[in-house]
This record gives sequence, C-alpha cells and structure tokens, in this order.
Amino acid sequence: MTSTVDFTDYKVADISLADLGRRELEIAESEMPALMALREKYKADQPLAGAKILGCLHMTIQT
Repeated sequence: MTSTVDFTDYKVADISLADLGRRELEIAESEMPALMALREKYKADQPLAGAKILGCLHMTIQT
C-alpha cells in the first residue's frame, strides 16, 4: 500500500474526512478476515497487477 505522505497524485474533496475514512476501512478489514487473508497470501505475487476491475453494488435499506 502507498503511504498517503508519499503519494500526491489525487483529488480530495474534503481532506478533513481522511481520519474517518481510515477508521471505516480498519473496521471493514477487521470484519472480513477471509479477504484480509487473501490480501496477505497474494501480496507478493500481485496476480491482478495491471488489471482494470469494475464493481457495481445495488444498495438497499437492508444493506
């Protein structure tokens, strides 16, 4: 992962929300141990390096 200190090629609407966003990511990571295990397993190989991946999610009130 790239450090936010070293990486400056981005557009941020409200940088004051960065800490909240980081906390939300940490919560999500702690609730998805299988996904985090896959991240650790493939970190060195990076089998999806260069791939363009698109996702779409339908949100409902129950989501």
